[in-house]
Amino acid sequence: MSPAASQVGQQTYKPNRLEEVLDSIFEKLFLHASTNMNVTDRKILYDGHYKLTQLLVQDGNDQLKRERFEPGQAVGALVFDSRKQRYLFVRQFRVGPEAEVLEIPAGMLDASDQSPEQAIRREIEEELGYKVNQLLPITECFPSPGNSAEKFYLYYAEVREQSGPGGGVADEHEQIEVVELSREQLATEPWQDAKTLVAVQWERLRQR
Repeated sequence: MSPAASQVGQQTYKPNRLEEVLDSIFEKLFLHASTNMNVTDRKILYDGHYKLTQLLVQDGNDQLKRERFEPGQAVGALVFDSRKQRYLFVRQFRVGPEAEVLEIPAGMLDASDQSPEQAIRREIEEELGYKVNQLLPITECFPSPGNSAEKFYLYYAEVREQSGPGGGVADEHEQIEVVELSREQLATEPWQDAKTLVAVQWERLRQR
């Protein structure tokens, strides 16, 4: 190879002026974005089945009062019966929409739960009547970070044999109907529950 060809081959790409400006704007807006806001005080306004807290937020020289809903940490799972080749969902009454909602099995972490994994295994057994054979984490997220401290742990679970009746826990006033859906129905169901939509979309992307 000639020296001239070697020099050309070793040349590095140099961005043009527009690219440099765009990179600079991106860096200022996103990479070095900072906030002066921080929580300086908090007090409980209501402590019932769930908790409502009022936060005092310092924003520079200003102080803001914001209410935050604190239901705790929750778990949910998209459950697939590998023997039936069906996805398992639950239908139950929810106070938010004041109607029955079709959704993935889910529940709150109890004080006795050592981990989110233990909690979702318990929820699946209570609501569906299945023991989990395989458990895969999907994501951890805050469903509504603007006004809620709830953190959700989402999973994909595979099951094979039903070991109990499911239907929920009577002492917790759960009246749950188990619903089985095919892969085709999974894609056409008009999901109204956000956590379920996230889990279903994850599965559809995984199956591509």
